[in-house]
Amino acid sequence: MLKPRYKTKQIFIGNVPIGGGAPISVQSMTFTKTADIEATKKQIDRLHFAGADIVRVAVSDKNDANALSELKKVSSLPIVADIHFRHRFALIAAESVDGIRINPGNIGTKDRIKAVAEACNQRNLPIRIGVNSGSLEKQFDKKYGPTPKGMVESALYNIKLLEDFGFENIKVSLKASDVERTIEAYKMLRPLVDYPFHLGVTEAGTIFHSTIKSSMALGNLLMDGIGDTMRISITGELEEEVKVARAILRYSGRQKDGITIISCPTCGRIEANLVDAVKEVEKRLAHIKTPLNVSVMGCAVNALGEAKHADIAIAFGNHEGLIIKEGEILCKLPENKILEVFITEVEKLALMRSEH
Repeated sequence: MLKPRYKTKQIFIGNVPIGGGAPISVQSMTFTKTADIEATKKQIDRLHFAGADIVRVAVSDKNDANALSELKKVSSLPIVADIHFRHRFALIAAESVDGIRINPGNIGTKDRIKAVAEACNQRNLPIRIGVNSGSLEKQFDKKYGPTPKGMVESALYNIKLLEDFGFENIKVSLKASDVERTIEAYKMLRPLVDYPFHLGVTEAGTIFHSTIKSSMALGNLLMDGIGDTMRISITGELEEEVKVARAILRYSGRQKDGITIISCPTCGRIEANLVDAVKEVEKRLAHIKTPLNVSVMGCAVNALGEAKHADIAIAFGNHEGLIIKEGEILCKLPENKILEVFITEVEKLALMRSEH
């Protein structure tokens, strides 16, 4: 059952609201050297066109830090600077970006964290406390190990630290590399604070492994009302990160826009080239934002029943098929002609629904 979302404070990354009932935003991260402004801009543009709301960039050295002001001028998305180890890079970044992410376990002493908080306060920039199970502070790692309890204690300690410095423009992430610890940590912390949460499974691997782990962990949390922004971590896949994130939001019931495709598994009853048909429908309808259930079924066993519950459907038979729209048979066409008509009808239905 889809539970109501937890009520949290609202912060802003640039013009993107996070928490406080705002739509759940999707983030990704470039993998260029940030100092290479042209290459980084190209990746940011790719993410923008794929549907990302926010981009994070790595700040690994002084060249990266110094490039941020110029990158911000040409970026099509709000920028979060990802800082590890060297707090002075965060101080440089705070002069131009839209948010800072620090890992409290490696950023340094309280004085350094205080300096970052003061710099961010001057420009009203949010800070993400990014807790990772693999890099907890020594006191929490020694006492609890890389457990959900250790992650939560680290988050609470660093939240209080920032609050003691007069800083409350905060969001929090609690990332582990496995499903169980990720879910448990977020659920343990959620009732204890009212800051927005950034969801993710860290070091999730290739697209196959990451999609499964992220769907299980983030889908569980989203349906439980937890989560305000998210990133799907996939090794070397920019647009796919955004695509998977949007799909998880849609299928968990947290995002209503876009096409949901219903298609049957392949079996010996199929009487059409179903695999290619579904791929073509998915590709050519990817631009549609109107919520629609689209069914493409390969034989008569389930086709008519599914079509009745879909907004629009193809029910294939023996190298021909029916187009069924809003429960009514629209036409019967041969297999080699049906897709073009079907795509046109879906686009017409989407336009009609969007105008009402």
